[in-house]
Amino acid sequence: MKYMYQIARIAGFAFVGELLNTLLPLPVPASVYGMLLLLLCLCTGIVKLEQVEDVADFLIDIMPLVFVMPGVALMESFGLLADSLAGIVVISILSTLLVYAVTGLTAQALVRFRRRKGEEHRG
Repeated sequence: MKYMYQIARIAGFAFVGELLNTLLPLPVPASVYGMLLLLLCLCTGIVKLEQVEDVADFLIDIMPLVFVMPGVALMESFGLLADSLAGIVVISILSTLLVYAVTGLTAQALVRFRRRKGEEHRG
């Protein structure tokens, strides 16, 4: 039953994300809304990590399987993509580097913030 409750919680956030995607005129995928809401609830303590942890770990473990079908579809439609391949590769490399940079800068900012917060509590 524990897993059913965890799945229901995660599915509930996905559903709310779908609602927000329908109601808000922003070009943001529903899954992003749902995961941001889940993150916000985890950070504020509304949802405890133990309430979603086991199912979330399972979903992360099977994530590579989720990408098998899109990968096969890309290989099947290679002929259609061949003309645009150079552009796709360049965009993929640039967007990957951008994600690396933003992730690294965000991690550094969080570490600095936590250090300052820790120093304020001691001093």
